[in-house]
Amino acid sequence: MTGLSPRSLPLLALTALALGLGALAAPVQAQAESRFEALLAKFGQSRGEDGIFSSNGRIEAQSVDVATKYAGRIESVTAQEGDLLAPGDPVAQIDAADARAKLNGAKAAVLRARAAQAVAEATLMQAESALGVAQTNYDRALKLRDSGTAAQSSLDDATNALASAKATVAMAKAQISDAEAAIAAAEADQEQVQLALDDLSIAAPIRGRVLYRLHEPGEVVAAGAPIVTMLDLGDVYMNIYLPATAVGTLTVGDEARLILDPVPDYVVPARITFISPQSQFTPKSVETQDSREDLVFRVKLSIPRELLKQFEAQIKSGVRGIGFVRARPDTDWPAHLTVKLPG
Repeated sequence: MTGLSPRSLPLLALTALALGLGALAAPVQAQAESRFEALLAKFGQSRGEDGIFSSNGRIEAQSVDVATKYAGRIESVTAQEGDLLAPGDPVAQIDAADARAKLNGAKAAVLRARAAQAVAEATLMQAESALGVAQTNYDRALKLRDSGTAAQSSLDDATNALASAKATVAMAKAQISDAEAAIAAAEADQEQVQLALDDLSIAAPIRGRVLYRLHEPGEVVAAGAPIVTMLDLGDVYMNIYLPATAVGTLTVGDEARLILDPVPDYVVPARITFISPQSQFTPKSVETQDSREDLVFRVKLSIPRELLKQFEAQIKSGVRGIGFVRARPDTDWPAHLTVKLPG
């Protein structure tokens, strides 16, 4: 160690440690890369010679932001990251004290409208009774006038009283109709407030796994703010990019196959659910065998929902793999692309 000062010894030790860790990490990274490169080399050379086209991609799942419809303070968040939720499972609760007060006011308005209806119905009964009396007096005055024992003025008074009684009955019926309309409006207001109260209890809209928990209890959020982000485990797919020569004969609904990097021994069935009608440059995130400047079409390969239900615990977004499609539906799948799933 001649010529080295004591101050330089720690620096040499750190340098040696860094070199050692680098030597250990390099084989691990190389092994991970070589695994996918080996998969590409094994299955990624199909360019249509055997009627099969392929391209590599990544497993993706549709994400859904579960948001609050109304602004307010978060009372609780029951969903945790990684939780598997079914439709209707509770996610979070927004403070509902104000909504409950509005609901009580809406219920009181309904009771008030029903009471007004009862008053109007009683008024109608009273008016109909008065109408009956007025009709009897009119009939009696008419007979007396015809017999000459009563003056015409008596009949005129009875006629006016009868007309007034009929008007009172019509008014009472109108009041009943108005009360019924008021009840319908009050009940609609109550239902609206009840719906708003229900919306403050945020539930999972789909069956999926919680990916992110974005807010915590006590926070005040605006209307439309997402509380959690979920992955829809019923909508899992891989996007691959193919040239026009491969896409030209494909149609939505055609069968496809997927082979994933972590489990290359299995072949997953899929179907084409979307073919882009417009070409694009190859995205930077996709490594293709051809030049990136070539124009390609995006093809979406979706895994069947019934299959996803069986393996939803193993679904992971971002897994790399290769998607295969057939140039013609009557082309037989080669032996190495026969569907093979875990037992």
